[in-house]
Amino acid sequence: MNQSLPATTDPSPIGEGINPDTAPGVRRRPALLPRTLLWQTFFLIALLLTLALATWSQIFRHFEDPARARDLAQMVASVVNLTRTALINAEVQRRTELLIELAALEGIRIYPAEPTDELRPLPDTRSMRLLTDEVRRQLGTHTRFAARWKSLDGFWVSFRLDPDDAQDFWVMLPSERLEQTHAIEWLIWGGGALLVALIGAYLIVSRISVPLRNLARSARVVGSGRTPPHLPETGPLEIATVAKAFNQMAGDLARTDADRALILAGVSHDLRTPLARLRLGIEMSGAPETDVLAMVADVEEMDRIIGQFLDFGRGEPQEPLQELDLVRLVCELAEPYRLRGIDVAVDVPKRLITPVRALPLRRALLNLIDNAVRYAGEDKPISIKLANREGEALIEVADRGPGIPEADMDRMRHPFTRLEDARTNTKGAGLGLAIVERIIASHDGRLELRTRDGGGLRAIIHLPLERTRAARARGIASGNTASEQL
Repeated sequence: MNQSLPATTDPSPIGEGINPDTAPGVRRRPALLPRTLLWQTFFLIALLLTLALATWSQIFRHFEDPARARDLAQMVASVVNLTRTALINAEVQRRTELLIELAALEGIRIYPAEPTDELRPLPDTRSMRLLTDEVRRQLGTHTRFAARWKSLDGFWVSFRLDPDDAQDFWVMLPSERLEQTHAIEWLIWGGGALLVALIGAYLIVSRISVPLRNLARSARVVGSGRTPPHLPETGPLEIATVAKAFNQMAGDLARTDADRALILAGVSHDLRTPLARLRLGIEMSGAPETDVLAMVADVEEMDRIIGQFLDFGRGEPQEPLQELDLVRLVCELAEPYRLRGIDVAVDVPKRLITPVRALPLRRALLNLIDNAVRYAGEDKPISIKLANREGEALIEVADRGPGIPEADMDRMRHPFTRLEDARTNTKGAGLGLAIVERIIASHDGRLELRTRDGGGLRAIIHLPLERTRAARARGIASGNTASEQL
């Protein structure tokens, strides 16, 4: 529901056209591959070890297959020659009994070959080709092979009782005699060796990842403006060197921060006090009113620029997060401008509470409203909208000024940046948007700049609500090992 303040007439919805995958400050969808150095390196080593084991297995098979083929061919040739000899020397009446005994005791079946035999060839593999070539070399080129004779599976080899005979016989050897009996043992031992190597790789990589996680955690502490704990300068030389350099950097930053605070205090006292005396002197000088107003405006502009330098020099806000009704804050900020006669249209709901840093957020909104008034002029309307959308609180400040070209919007977020033509009236130090960007980033939010239909600029602040902030906090906690930061 709208408050008693005038409602805006700008129909553009807050945040319209935002792509959640490409908008700045929005986390991208998680990748399928691990993001941490530990698991990336571990999987890389695991892949290398697996490829190495597979390569050595193929190398071993490549050189072991010919020797094994010779041994198997010798066994097959011996069985065929013994079978042939037994059949030749056996009495004709007892050959049937001999064939039954060979089948029962040795698993060797012998059948006469016929032109109508249904045969299935052996698999066309390197090891099988080596075996058949070696058997043919020993038994003769007329030797044939099959994996199935009629409905019986096995290793079938043809032979002749006499080389001059045209009649062939088939002898079947059980497939078990040709299989590699130690294949399972090799697989078990290879898998065990790979497992031991992977455990060792994990332990080695963890020695690197743990110090890096500590370094990333301390870097986030430095990024938040606090002094990190002292990192242990132990371990491998490279890790110890990095830890020592980081500790030195953290100490230098702490001293620089203390010096900056001292300088800011001196600037605030030494510059603003003479400016106050200068303004008082101008007002009491008796000069024409137009000259007095112009000089007072210059003094106020100088005071405002000094304030921007001080705000930017303070760095990240250190005020804790507190529950705040953004509706009340927006209405309080808009009222003084309305009392000055500026047309400020406010569109807000009944209530919208979220944890924020009240003073820095107030400063950011004032910067946006001041920019809108300065560049649009006090005779043009200013629009302020507040909405709750998709887990975010959106605050929009829109004006009817000259606006910012699309190509320059990202550049305008940088400190000490001003346009040459679009919004140049040109006063200020170019720190307003940089200060707002920094304050909103400290809330895990983002600042969006967009052109306004009909001319002007829309500055949209995205602040995460309490549920969204809690979800992001959980994401940060779970992503510490990945050295990620929202």
